[in-house]
Amino acid sequence: MPNSVVTGASSGIGRAIAIRLARDPLSQTVVHYRGNLEGARQTAATIEASGGMCHLIQADLSQADDISRLADQAFKQLGTIDAWVNNAGLDVLTGEASGWTFDQKLRALLDVDLCGTISLSRIVGDRLIEQSQASGAQTGAPSMVFIGWDQAPEGMEGDAGMMFGPVKAAVMAFANSLAQTLAPHVRVNTVAPGWIQTAWGETTQGYWDERARSQALMHRWGRPEDIAEAVSYLTSEAASFVTGQTININGGFNRRFEL
Repeated sequence: MPNSVVTGASSGIGRAIAIRLARDPLSQTVVHYRGNLEGARQTAATIEASGGMCHLIQADLSQADDISRLADQAFKQLGTIDAWVNNAGLDVLTGEASGWTFDQKLRALLDVDLCGTISLSRIVGDRLIEQSQASGAQTGAPSMVFIGWDQAPEGMEGDAGMMFGPVKAAVMAFANSLAQTLAPHVRVNTVAPGWIQTAWGETTQGYWDERARSQALMHRWGRPEDIAEAVSYLTSEAASFVTGQTININGGFNRRFEL
């Protein structure tokens, strides 16, 4: 498996991705986190227990200096980066942020999930092009993967849809444009999760639990590991001819009308 950087890898989907990409004991992984140091350490401990090497880097993606420092430190620690996964995003559904107003949540999501991700990816993309050109390799282009949302292009009712929809749709549009910009030196793809049972999904019940299960043709919540497997494919040699694509990992969206 590749030398990888996974942003927002202290819990949930990011943790699952980092652990999956570090399955090869010869791999090195950068685990990025913002405030959850204990969670990042737990991710690192799991990786190291399997024989992998892990580096922790703290950075706030709403801060320009932190963004530059994250990129610099990641390349310094790993030397060569084969896979960069842009997973970091604010959790505004649980904890203190759940009490913010709609406008506060939206502005925070725009700062981190969109603007921070774009700024970081532009820096990293340029560095990956330099790396690819310096190696002279005809195959094995480094890979960048974004995390989108399967309902962003279609829309979902309510505050969550009106916050996450436009933010994730913009991230997905940026990823498509970045794929055009960086090809053929860097492959860029997006994984768009559906209903995935992370922190919010683990605590919800009733309506939302039933909705998550019924809207998937597989009649279950997705797991962070389901997303991790898709990312693993996209960053592997098996996907060397795959770029500019979005893969929905949602159990198949259920469009049937049950009588």
